[in-house]
Amino acid sequence: MDFQRKDRYGMQDLLHIMKILRSPQGCPWDREQTHQSIRSNFIEETYEAVEAIDTEDRELLQEELGDVLLQVVFHAQMEEEQDSFRFDDVVDGICKKLIVRHPHIFSDVVAHTSEEVLKNWDAIKMSTKAQRTQSEAMDSVSRALPSLMRSAKIQQKAAKVGFDWPDVRGALDKVSEELGELKEAVAGEDAGHREEELGDLLFSVVNVARFLNIDSEYALSKACDKFVKRFSDVERLARENGMDMKTSSLEELDSLWEQAKKI
Repeated sequence: MDFQRKDRYGMQDLLHIMKILRSPQGCPWDREQTHQSIRSNFIEETYEAVEAIDTEDRELLQEELGDVLLQVVFHAQMEEEQDSFRFDDVVDGICKKLIVRHPHIFSDVVAHTSEEVLKNWDAIKMSTKAQRTQSEAMDSVSRALPSLMRSAKIQQKAAKVGFDWPDVRGALDKVSEELGELKEAVAGEDAGHREEELGDLLFSVVNVARFLNIDSEYALSKACDKFVKRFSDVERLARENGMDMKTSSLEELDSLWEQAKKI
């Protein structure tokens, strides 16, 4: 095997290792993989890197960024085997994109603030992707994104052409309106209508988050963490009081929940 162990490896070594793993003499599992079969791995590794960022664990972040990079190399190697494109083409493409979308750095365009930079970025992005309308720009937002994140991106694009509330009060009123419509749908028998109205409510809540400059995805994640912590306290309080949660009344459990909130 054409491979030499080293004390320290670089990018070319990673590419070479992946070629070996995918070769006829390589790893049976790696050879069998396709873009589709490791799609979920890409998502999982990305979220693990995000968790390392959230926990400010730099050692873990270094490791997880390596795992994300492996996914990029893996997919690029598959395409190289099909004579489609290589990893170098991926690098070339992102370098050219950065140069084109930063004319205030690599050309004569002036942009002194982040707002001006983003305005230029959006205009260039629409131009290079041949997007003539904002609805086309909205449609380009990946459907594979988490729905809360996708909602925020779509709403941001609508706001750029003036389709927006003047302030958060309009967004809050819309939440109340959608909640009322959901209650009406729940009273009915149409499951599809219930789903539609629930979606509208969630979409309107994301709009409120956008006005408040809150990442709805991150806010919901923190709410999940808070719920798990409080539920753990409820279980502990139930044990301390000799209570069986499965047979306790809703009022008893609610009382434990209020105690956990104070904790």
